[in-house]
Amino acid sequence: MLKGKTALVTGSTSGIGLAIARAMAKDGANLVINGFGDAAAIEKERAGLETEFGIKAIYSGADMTKPAEIDAMIAQAEKQFGSVDVLVNNAGIQHVANIEDFPTDKWDAIIAINLSSSFHTIRAAIPGMKKRKWGRIINIASAHGLVASGQKVAYVAAKHGLVGLTKTVAIEAANNGVTCNAICPGWVLTPLVQKQIEARAKASGQSIEEAKVALLSEKQPMHQFTTPENIGALAVFLASDAAQSITGSAYSIDGGWVAQ
Repeated sequence: MLKGKTALVTGSTSGIGLAIARAMAKDGANLVINGFGDAAAIEKERAGLETEFGIKAIYSGADMTKPAEIDAMIAQAEKQFGSVDVLVNNAGIQHVANIEDFPTDKWDAIIAINLSSSFHTIRAAIPGMKKRKWGRIINIASAHGLVASGQKVAYVAAKHGLVGLTKTVAIEAANNGVTCNAICPGWVLTPLVQKQIEARAKASGQSIEEAKVALLSEKQPMHQFTTPENIGALAVFLASDAAQSITGSAYSIDGGWVAQ
């Protein structure tokens, strides 16, 4: 479905972003990947995407806190491929603390990366999408874009803001062939979460499976993690022609978290 299109995925050198990039490449899209990490590992991943899926992939090390670097990344993609057809805003960071103890620099960084960077990428990419009368913008929000939890004031504020940004862009671009939607995952099994489960099991004397269920059941009726690949598959659907009239929506993929 995406053959000949170009997908730019921020925060895509690992985790959810990489899974989304892989899903886009599997569907035929050329890629711009972005994120931090070991240069050799990133180059190996970039080259591997080209070999495995028969597409072209480039890497941008743009810092998502710096609007000028974001502008340069979009310009680089358009120069290399002629267009940015699918934009996936995935870059994000987290910090946990009570609001009275929340460091102001952490607040500023989380808002910059989790929310403002999406404004900057969309602002730079949407003129080309409107001109070509085709574009898909997918913002990776969170269950925390729809409901709140304690000790995550900046993350919850940013993700709620990202859902609002999604709706506004959808309205503005509704008749330009451009859609904008948000994906709102619940618990996703990443290496970091796996470490939390293992630590919890060790501290409580539970088995890994018992610790997993205990963690999930704090928020989700379904005792099953969402996988990065699940999110990638949903992103590909939202980028497809089958989703051409789906816009301004926030798709929960959260095991029933926000249904409660």
